[in-house]
Amino acid sequence: MRLTTLVEDYLLLWVVLSVAIGITVPRIAVVTRASTLVLAVMIGSISLTLSVGQFRRVDRRTLGLVLVGHATMPLLAAGVARGLGLSPALTVGFVVLGAVTPELVTPVMTDLADGDTALATTVLVLVGLGSVGFVPVVVTILGGGVAVPVFPLVEQLLVAVVVPMVVAVGLRTWRPSRVGRYDDYYPAVSAVMVVLIIGGVTAANAGVVRSNMSLLVGVVIGAIALNGAGYGVGYLVGSRASRRARIASVLSVGMRDFAVAAALVIAAGLPTVSSLPAVAFGVVEMVSSAALAAWFAR
Repeated sequence: MRLTTLVEDYLLLWVVLSVAIGITVPRIAVVTRASTLVLAVMIGSISLTLSVGQFRRVDRRTLGLVLVGHATMPLLAAGVARGLGLSPALTVGFVVLGAVTPELVTPVMTDLADGDTALATTVLVLVGLGSVGFVPVVVTILGGGVAVPVFPLVEQLLVAVVVPMVVAVGLRTWRPSRVGRYDDYYPAVSAVMVVLIIGGVTAANAGVVRSNMSLLVGVVIGAIALNGAGYGVGYLVGSRASRRARIASVLSVGMRDFAVAAALVIAAGLPTVSSLPAVAFGVVEMVSSAALAAWFAR
């Protein structure tokens, strides 16, 4: 078995292991010091699989509805957190989770589910580019009273999300054959970065988790609720589209990029505990998206 296959096919296992190691070995929180670099590599490597040509086949009406569905996710996230009576710091973590891009591997999961990968790819890129304005505004409004450092958040989105994505897509469009030669490696590199950042932010929260397990239970329930609500919104906004577009809609709205959310929380200087929803959501999402992809593909 190739190393890349081992990394990609067992990503859920590696995420769970990184969470377990983070809780038991708190000193690996040192990884979070490089959160901006890790995030940039994660975004850039997977974006090398995207090109401008993929966007031209997308139905604009369906695309618009999916983007509307994405815009509702921070509202749902804030509602879930407040409904569970979670602290302002955890509420802002849920809002960041709802506001960030769809999971970077959404086009891959959409392909496995026999969905419209062009639609999933276009949503990912447009949301990534728009996140530099959308995320700070939404987090400031819905952040539950937590002081949000807007400039650092914008800076991190530009440096670690927008620039790597634009450069990578540009390279892919400019030199498709040369860049495409290494397509088998890009998802694996991104997956390794996911494992690194999740382990680091878990370690940063190890003390909180150990001292208050009931808090973790509430966060996990919130993650399950948000993930399920996202799939439901995705189905509603894509209900009149073709089956393949509907699959892409469900996955693009319901899957949130937990690693991006976790890295942004740390890099922007938000409370460390605000990254806990992203950690819980990551495990929940990995299980649910794999099950959905298998069900859709039947």
